[in-house]
Amino acid sequence: MKILVPVKRVVDYNVRIRVKGDGSGVELANVKMSVNPFDEIAIEEAVRLKEKGIATEVVAVSIGVPQAKETLRTVLAMGTDRAIFVEATTDVNVDIEPLAVAKLLAKVIEDEKPNLVIAGKQAIDNDMNATGQMLAALLGWGQATFASSVEIEGDSATVSREVDGGLQTIRVKLPAIITSDLRLNEPRYVALPNIMKAKKKPLEERKASDLGVDITPRLKVIRTAEPPQRQAGVKVSSVDELVSKLKNEAGVI
Repeated sequence: MKILVPVKRVVDYNVRIRVKGDGSGVELANVKMSVNPFDEIAIEEAVRLKEKGIATEVVAVSIGVPQAKETLRTVLAMGTDRAIFVEATTDVNVDIEPLAVAKLLAKVIEDEKPNLVIAGKQAIDNDMNATGQMLAALLGWGQATFASSVEIEGDSATVSREVDGGLQTIRVKLPAIITSDLRLNEPRYVALPNIMKAKKKPLEERKASDLGVDITPRLKVIRTAEPPQRQAGVKVSSVDELVSKLKNEAGVI
């Protein structure tokens, strides 16, 4: 079984996001970038399936700027066998939209023919949570989103997924798309020897233009702004005063 895992390069989750002074977007200059945390979980799950003998090969794919090749080296160190980088832009301020990413991934999947795609449920930079679902629709494959556990049995996968009311367990026939939630696993620490070994693993490079996909943005960001600062709370002396403030000042009742 071959597993393909899409990976995105995002601002590290420990970095405090700053908006550019002109409001044109988020400041990315001299900012630490890392693997999207949900994608790390997807990589970990794919590698664990290989360690169990269920998968025979794990391939990571990243779409975006040339700097994403550094991100792919990180996931190669986590245990993936090889990686594919699709250059879609050279401008770090350009975020390739989910539909374009899904179309590019579909082209890669046509060539690679994996049995399973495990993706992060969303990227922490735009929180769109759309690529996995769009990819399943383009391929005509079954999908199991927000997975908190995955069991592969023959030509099907049993997935427990997190929904508003609790957990829902479904079975999908392979090939399929699975998107990972936070509780699926805890990604492993990458040791130095594995980082050195990753430098020798194959990393194939392609161009988005060669795949025949139109990546022209459908959305335009008009303005980016910091959220308003939260005002300090106040103490009230009675329930009546609390109700009055909620009604007359906060306007919530």
